[in-house]
Amino acid sequence: MSDNRNLQNDLTECDREPITRLDQIQDFAFLVAMTNDWTIVRVSQNVQSFLQVAPAQLLGSRFDVWISKAALHAIRTRLATLASSGSERLFDLDLVEGVPPLDLAIHFQNDLLIIEGEFSQKAGGFDVAPMTRAMVARLAKAPSIERLHTDAARQVLAVTGFDRVMIYRFDERGDGEVIAESTRAGVESFLGLHYPATDIPQQARALYLLNPFRIIADVAAPPVALLPPIDAVTPPLDLTMAISRSVSPVHLEYLVNMDVAASLSISIVVDGQLWGLIACHAAAPRLPSFAVRTGVELFGAMYSLKLESRLRRRNDEDEQKGRGLADRLITMIAGDESLMHNAMWLQDMTRDIIDCDGIAIYRGGTAYLHGSTPPEQQVAMLAFHMNAASPSRVFVTDCLAAIHPPCATTAERAAGMMSIPISRIPRDYIMLFRRERLERIRWGGNPTKEANVDAGPRISPRKSFAAFVQEIRGRAIGFSEREVRMGEAIRQALIEVILRYSDEAAAERRRAAERQELLIAELNHRVRNILALIRSLITKTGEATPAVASYVEALSGRVQALARAHDRITRQEWGPAPLAGVFEDEVAAHQGTRERLRLIGPQVQLQPRAISTMALVVHELVTNSCKYGALSTAGRIEVTTRVVEGEGVYLEWKEVGGPAVTAPTRRGFGSTILERTVPFDLQGTADLHYRLAGLEAEFFIPQHNVYLPSEIFAPEPSLEPRSAPIHGAAPVADSDQPLRGALVLLLEDNMLIALEAEDMLRALGAKDVLVAATLSDAEHLIASHTFQFAMLDINVGGGTSFELATKLTSRGTPFIFASGYGEGLALERREGSEIVLQKPYERRHLERAIEQVLHPAGV
Repeated sequence: MSDNRNLQNDLTECDREPITRLDQIQDFAFLVAMTNDWTIVRVSQNVQSFLQVAPAQLLGSRFDVWISKAALHAIRTRLATLASSGSERLFDLDLVEGVPPLDLAIHFQNDLLIIEGEFSQKAGGFDVAPMTRAMVARLAKAPSIERLHTDAARQVLAVTGFDRVMIYRFDERGDGEVIAESTRAGVESFLGLHYPATDIPQQARALYLLNPFRIIADVAAPPVALLPPIDAVTPPLDLTMAISRSVSPVHLEYLVNMDVAASLSISIVVDGQLWGLIACHAAAPRLPSFAVRTGVELFGAMYSLKLESRLRRRNDEDEQKGRGLADRLITMIAGDESLMHNAMWLQDMTRDIIDCDGIAIYRGGTAYLHGSTPPEQQVAMLAFHMNAASPSRVFVTDCLAAIHPPCATTAERAAGMMSIPISRIPRDYIMLFRRERLERIRWGGNPTKEANVDAGPRISPRKSFAAFVQEIRGRAIGFSEREVRMGEAIRQALIEVILRYSDEAAAERRRAAERQELLIAELNHRVRNILALIRSLITKTGEATPAVASYVEALSGRVQALARAHDRITRQEWGPAPLAGVFEDEVAAHQGTRERLRLIGPQVQLQPRAISTMALVVHELVTNSCKYGALSTAGRIEVTTRVVEGEGVYLEWKEVGGPAVTAPTRRGFGSTILERTVPFDLQGTADLHYRLAGLEAEFFIPQHNVYLPSEIFAPEPSLEPRSAPIHGAAPVADSDQPLRGALVLLLEDNMLIALEAEDMLRALGAKDVLVAATLSDAEHLIASHTFQFAMLDINVGGGTSFELATKLTSRGTPFIFASGYGEGLALERREGSEIVLQKPYERRHLERAIEQVLHPAGV
């Protein structure tokens, strides 16, 4: 090989070296090969040291005549299970009288039975099964895959006594990387180093799958030949499954160049493929006992199974995420096909599972771009290339210039790509791009260094293993197998929605448009009525309350009461709603004591129109009581309902334990609501009596406003008093600034609401309020700041803030939700007891919610 141009081709000679047919073993063991009638046909040259019989005497004789009857019985017993297990082990066996006990390994190789033996090493009561069970049990407790690797390396180091134990993983190109390591003090670390694929030839990798355990006890020890020598009659013996198989001289030289005197390796096999190795190095000759090696071999198999299970579980989780994303894409695009042209929306949808710097949607010959992408012309050329090179499958590359050279000039914008086909011919694509990443790989020696040629045709391995840093430009971070699976899920989802649901979606849009027209007409009617009612409240409240502050407070309270009533009606799908709930809502909005309201009588439900009317009446009653009546002190309220069949419902309000009451000298708008609303709106009656002990009021609501279930007229209705559940009620702290000095996160997508909420939070003591209008803005803020409190709008930009709330919980950040929906609807699919502040809200409502979170009852 005088021509260096042929050097690289000659490197493949390592792949052709007959490493299982060297006809040599290592000197720590002997080997005997025999036919099925126990006739010895091959024997190692050192056998006399173990059996006290010369090789020449053994060849051609029967092996069973040289060993003890007990040993023969033990071997015959193991042969019965050998066909199913592949190999068997016998420990501390008295094979020959007068010879120390031996450990044996037996296996079949074609038609020959091969027995290997070595002297037993005393292990001080060592037992393979308990040791292996304890090691595997420790693996099961590893909280992550990374910790699984580290724990495996530490345990193998402790048991075998080697100086360095590495978890060595192969990548898709065959190169290896040390991803976990455990070393003794003073031993150089190889963690993070990469090694080229040529360091482990292909036939060696195939052998690691067949025989997962390999020991080299002493790199410098001379090999032991097998007798008789190879000739025309005696073929080389296949030592694939032999534990004492000798080592290729090239590999021995490789280890010497690494300053390794002994090594041990265990294959890591995942889904039938060689995933990596557990590689052990020692600076001096090292031969752990056969029992220890057997236990470690079993541990390696269990470790592979644990790793495979963890990886499969992670793949399953990825598949669930992929299906979830696919379902969301199908649902959203089926309802709005224009989203298929919205690259920014699609990048936001996929960002959590496939990270990219830019995205292009190439559909119908037009490119829609967002973020860091190649120019539109290059995107079109890439689509043309994909039509020919990658039909109907996800295609990934970390170097666009390799498939389209003009992309080399725009690598800083897009150097890697995942291409997802989303239609049939003419094919459309979604392309996810990644920018160039300057990569610095630490190799164990220069991977491009030329191999040295010795005298003759043999290639010697590289001699330098000093850490070598290689910089790679023009490439992006590669897309992982997990991300490719996510891309495939996206492909299937989009093809499904485009090919199977496009016509159905168009028909549904037409039906939706018709429904929308009806809903708009109904909404217009209801909105006009609500606006007219609010206009009246504004006018009448202003006439009765000239002071601006009092006017705002009174008007806001009445609008709040209407909002709560509207929430009640919506929760019942615009059907009958419980009258008791109106009282519970109002007391909850004004008081923080659970026992202040007693509801007596049967459950009564009102029609939606009557609920809105009674909400204003009950609001005035509760507000008046909080200012002047029983709820202003330690008193209580008793509300009694009585149903008269064929007439309607009689409602009695009674205040007990409050201050002395006198009739008002001035009649305000609140009195007008109490006295005239029920008679005018519901055609009922209203009577107010200002008793000295407290206000008493009686109302009659005619039956056409009432929903009366048949069970109300049971012979003996329950008249037990009920206490109104005040949701989340808690004692209010003395301080009127519960957020004093706090940094607060506010998530709100309505500018006016956000401004008002920010003012309230600052008034409650917040040092600073950072406002986020989108979920992604909020994610960035919590990643870069430490918040002491957060207020989250539930529905933001088509999504919900539930995942953000979970992240805040994991960080220990207290928060409340805000929503225009009622609590039941807002948290319909949410587990937990979070507090929901219903819109519209006032500062006192916000303050009470904050106090409940920061100082929960009983804490």
